[in-house]
Amino acid sequence: MDSESVKKAIIRQVIMEANVQNSRHLVEKINENCFDKCIAKPGSSISNGEKTCVTQCMEKYMAAWNLVNQTYMRRVQQEINSGGFSS
Repeated sequence: MDSESVKKAIIRQVIMEANVQNSRHLVEKINENCFDKCIAKPGSSISNGEKTCVTQCMEKYMAAWNLVNQTYMRRVQQEINSGGFSS
């Protein structure tokens, strides 16, 4: 493997690891924010209104995360294609 291939493989690995970490962070934030916002009095079950609130909250966070992630991936790909990561 030449040095350019090694660099690209390392970059891909870093991107994959960052995506996994971002996904974990997203799930944590959804749990924190949506639960706090939608479940006023935790109990053994949740109401239909609470379910709807959690669903809408999760969809909002997922949509925002997808937009940010797509923009980030486009930027990284542009950097890779333009040689912006080369030393």
